[in-house]
Amino acid sequence: MRPDHLISYIAPGAPATRRPMDGDEPYLRPEVGFTPKWYHQALGIDFGERWHADSAYRRGTVVAMRAELHRRFPCTRIGRIDRPSEPLDLLTGTFGACVVAGIYGVPLVFAPDGWPDSAHHYLDGDQADALTPPDLDANPFLRGLLDQVDQIAALEGRVEGYINWQGVLNNAHRLRGQALFMDIAMAPERARRLLDCVAATMTDATRRLYERQRATGVEVSHFTVSNCLVNMVSPEVYREFLLPHDVRFAEAFGLLGIHNCAWRADPYVPHYATVPNVGYIDMGLDSDLIAAREAFPNARRALMYTPMDLARRTVSQLRDDFERIARDFGPCDLVLADIEAGTPDERVRAAVNLCGEISRKYPLPGAEDASAGGSSS
Repeated sequence: MRPDHLISYIAPGAPATRRPMDGDEPYLRPEVGFTPKWYHQALGIDFGERWHADSAYRRGTVVAMRAELHRRFPCTRIGRIDRPSEPLDLLTGTFGACVVAGIYGVPLVFAPDGWPDSAHHYLDGDQADALTPPDLDANPFLRGLLDQVDQIAALEGRVEGYINWQGVLNNAHRLRGQALFMDIAMAPERARRLLDCVAATMTDATRRLYERQRATGVEVSHFTVSNCLVNMVSPEVYREFLLPHDVRFAEAFGLLGIHNCAWRADPYVPHYATVPNVGYIDMGLDSDLIAAREAFPNARRALMYTPMDLARRTVSQLRDDFERIARDFGPCDLVLADIEAGTPDERVRAAVNLCGEISRKYPLPGAEDASAGGSSS
């Protein structure tokens, strides 16, 4: 295992996050995940409020999802179904990407076939100016989440998994809406106050969660920032308003993953390269992959391949894309996330098989064979 590397991780029913490397990853490692709608149509699972608030109910659905993955994709690592003896991960995916919004009192909107969203109840200017970090010891949302941690410990013995804390810009946008971008331009101190509050809450809440997990024998020593909206601001704005927070997260937790969605990351890569302790970074296919590999030679890199391209491109086109990703960006993860209902299973298997074929061209010392039977995660 590389203790300074993270890899992509998609638990059944959950959006993608990051976890520590196992140490036997193939050169081009596929990480495959499906939307709640995919599971809803396949199994009738209701991903509404009960799924996020009731750990025992969630456990039953995780067992069912793993069984369905094993039936459709046997002899693979999709959903970590290759590890049946390990305690189930009942934490990852809880409240989707809306935990920080929930801590700040924003109502969550649930759906039977989708991840939760936060209601569009935004702070006005005066509220943003007066904002302070909430008292986490008395916060009902966080207390409810930590109560679930205790329930998971009772069910599984250990509390495996990760909460998706997002990034400061994503969370601040959930609280302030589009006005946040006007604040950055016209009221920068207001924007900084909001970002500072959000960052403090993310750090303090994460420490509380990690302490609870540690008590069950699970040591989590990394943090992931999701910069899904960073392309809504200029690289200069990122450097001035957001980069200092990403640096502090890296220093506070020792190992950082940076998620960028499937867009072009080139304008931000030079700034990301100044962040210490980066163990993972991802980006889209339009990025300059060679330059990104040079900027992050010691981090695990990941390519976010869109579900639309997976579904629509021919197998020959997939091969061309995957070959280029391996050549220019590898060794790396290939993240096939958010696969929607209607994408044929055969297309998923074909993508996994291509990763295995390509990986065999790039042998890694100590890596297990990246065949179709062992390469999908």
